[in-house]
Amino acid sequence: MKPHGFNPAGNRLSATQAPRGPGGGVNRRQMLKTLAAGTAMAVAAPYIRPASAAASSLRALMWEGYLLPEVIAAFEEKHKVTFAPTFFDGNSEAYNKLRVGGTKDFDLVQADGFWPSLYFREKLIRTVDYAKIPSTQELFPVFKPDQYKLLTDDATGVQFGVPFCWGSYGITYNTAQMPAEKAASIECLFDPAFGGKLSTSARFEENIALTGILVATRMGTKDKPRPDGKSFNPYVLTDEELDGVEKLLIEQKKLLLTRYQDNATLAQLLESGAVVAAPEFAQVYRQLLNKQAKGEIDTTFAHTLVPKEGGLGWVDTWLVSSGVADGAKFDVCQSFIDTMTSKETMKKIAMASGCSTTIDIRSLSTPEEQKLYLMDRTGELASMYMFDQPSSTEKWERVWSRMQAA
Repeated sequence: MKPHGFNPAGNRLSATQAPRGPGGGVNRRQMLKTLAAGTAMAVAAPYIRPASAAASSLRALMWEGYLLPEVIAAFEEKHKVTFAPTFFDGNSEAYNKLRVGGTKDFDLVQADGFWPSLYFREKLIRTVDYAKIPSTQELFPVFKPDQYKLLTDDATGVQFGVPFCWGSYGITYNTAQMPAEKAASIECLFDPAFGGKLSTSARFEENIALTGILVATRMGTKDKPRPDGKSFNPYVLTDEELDGVEKLLIEQKKLLLTRYQDNATLAQLLESGAVVAAPEFAQVYRQLLNKQAKGEIDTTFAHTLVPKEGGLGWVDTWLVSSGVADGAKFDVCQSFIDTMTSKETMKKIAMASGCSTTIDIRSLSTPEEQKLYLMDRTGELASMYMFDQPSSTEKWERVWSRMQAA
């Protein structure tokens, strides 16, 4: 069986597929943005400048939650440049900005999952030199080029991005009310034994993709040859698998207490005991673990990062625009990436954004922080499927609509 997600035969965006942003519901980027609101506000006055700033500027298209004022200020002073960020909420927005001439407007770009390989194929970004970015030596093994292949060009073997932060869409559960062996499987989210005490997000894409993994496992189609000749991808489901997803989601509907719209709601549901398990980005899990450590709650929660059938995941990256030629500007771009992925900065990023880091910062972290930010669980990425776009948005929306109407 070939490994999934982030491996050589993992999910790749077909050149014929038009990219899309995430479907309705709560955007993970909005969660990140909310978590980092204090940082963003602190940066706003002294550091946010329009992308059309002076020629000596370093222009970045990025997620707002990753901006750290003190780090930016020190970099500007050292390199005598002005950092000029432009923010976006989703990959599709950034992609469209680059396609309409943004390679001339931006020097640095952020993206996650399969998007960097799409950017590289369309010549929107260029190669980078890991030898000029020493911090890459501190990547967890699973994120180094020999294991993490989504930032390596198959034909030439060159790298075109540096992984930055990562996460999954795992299952947070109450250990007193759900056994670990149950929570280790996606099946727990469809188990009548927990009827009325389950919740899922309102995001139709993650709901369908996660259910698709379970349906394909049950049907035995996950490990068989696929119609497209590629490895199984829960975002590229057959009509038969989608039919199975629709039926299972309709069955699940009566087991759900609610579909949560935001982290605060889910945290309340889990903390009160009204809900015993729900899939989420581990951010609520971290909140609950912090509360327990402070003695504010007695309940113990755990998080299944990757269910035994396989799970969904994402990895944010730093990229350099193809508009940057070899020379001083390119050197500054790579120095900036090196600064942002240094151990010291990555520790600050983790604390500010609530995200796990691709850089090994265990030497700077307490045992509690190592547990909280999943620093000893990066190996579980090997069984994740990368966040992707549905192969047929129309079919997926139809499945979701029929489930809602049932």
